[in-house]
Amino acid sequence: MKRKWYSKEFKARVALEALKGQKTAAELASEYEVHVSQINTWKKQALEALPEVFGRGQAREEEQREAERDRLYQ
Repeated sequence: MKRKWYSKEFKARVALEALKGQKTAAELASEYEVHVSQINTWKKQALEALPEVFGRGQAREEEQREAERDRLYQ
């Protein structure tokens, strides 16, 4: 059996649908022609990545402050 590859946009769309909870994983699996366990995996990955999404701005600001501090010390 040939392995299917899915784009990150497709995975995100399916994971978002799963997170919304308006349809069961089985319904989504049928609609998107993906196995239920794959949907559950993408949903879990999305949930784990969410804190990073909201923390990126803070990390970027910290990097800018460090760069500015280093520049001033030179």
